Amino acid sequence: MQELLLFTRQGCCLCEGLEEKLGALDPPQPLQLIDVDTDPALQGRYGLAVPVLAVAASTGAPFRELPRVSPRLAGAQLQAWLIKQGVR
Repeated sequence: MQELLLFTRQGCCLCEGLEEKLGALDPPQPLQLIDVDTDPALQGRYGLAVPVLAVAASTGAPFRELPRVSPRLAGAQLQAWLIKQGVR
């Protein structure tokens, strides 16, 4: 199962909501949280655009960013969206 990367920041309600929804998937997808405020390069790249969801890459680039996830997606709809994005 591919690991998901969630670029986030503390106090972001959208980030917390997406983290909760991803954690509720059955089976749960491996998830790594990355606080953009701990790295000036990440902070400059993402600014206030969090949450950003990405897939950890096995070769080449370190990760592949996914399109923005609708905050309305949850459960089976979120799982279907991930599959559509090529996340297995």
